[in-house]
Amino acid sequence: MSRGKGQVAVITGASNGIGAASALALASEGFQVALGARSVDKLDEVAQAIAKETGVQPFVMTLDVRNEADVKHFVAAVVEKYGRIDVLVNNAGLAKGVSNVIDEADTTNWDQMIDTNVKGLLLMTRESVPHMIKGGNGHVINLGSIAGHQAYAGGAVYCATKFAVRAITDSLRQELLGLPIRVTTVDPGMVNTGFSLVRLGDQEQADQVYAGMTPLTAEDIADCVAFAATRPKHVNIDTIIVKPTDQAGAGKVARRL
Repeated sequence: MSRGKGQVAVITGASNGIGAASALALASEGFQVALGARSVDKLDEVAQAIAKETGVQPFVMTLDVRNEADVKHFVAAVVEKYGRIDVLVNNAGLAKGVSNVIDEADTTNWDQMIDTNVKGLLLMTRESVPHMIKGGNGHVINLGSIAGHQAYAGGAVYCATKFAVRAITDSLRQELLGLPIRVTTVDPGMVNTGFSLVRLGDQEQADQVYAGMTPLTAEDIADCVAFAATRPKHVNIDTIIVKPTDQAGAGKVARRL
């Protein structure tokens, strides 16, 4: 069933991990997908995989969500191509480093997390939602985290950005009340993508994060995104909190070592 037929979905951070998996899941549901990320080479690989699977070539364009001019140019190009935006998946995000607030932390990591996870999400939302209002149909799906529900030592700034995502999502839902636009947040626990490698900068350390347990996959989260996006128009999935069976909360993990 092509439940997304005739609709256009924009996915940020679509070059790998959850973004790439969500793009494929939505394309498989019949959505026309527009992919944005900083690495256009990786985007092309994702687009080729989607075209092979669905027979439809996605829209691909380089995008740095931290840059306002970049965001404006990207959204304008999508609208010029398709004439509309129906779904925005704000997936672009990252964690950089693990350090206590009082440590001599690299503040460039703070800037990167705040600018990408919060400012980037806000910019993409601001530019995309007016097109949803004009088209009479829309859905903003924000990728949050259980770190937006539970803070933990060493993750203050990352957790703060995900708490912000939750607050923005809740506020946006109230601001758009009465309009045919849905607002959802998908908040995963431990997902084995490139997340930990980006955060820690070392493959061995990243592998240890998931040692002795079975984490979620990018495809698991993409299933949640596609589920929310394909509900009947009168149904809004507010929040999906999804964790591995081996995880009960931040830092609460069953390991078989």
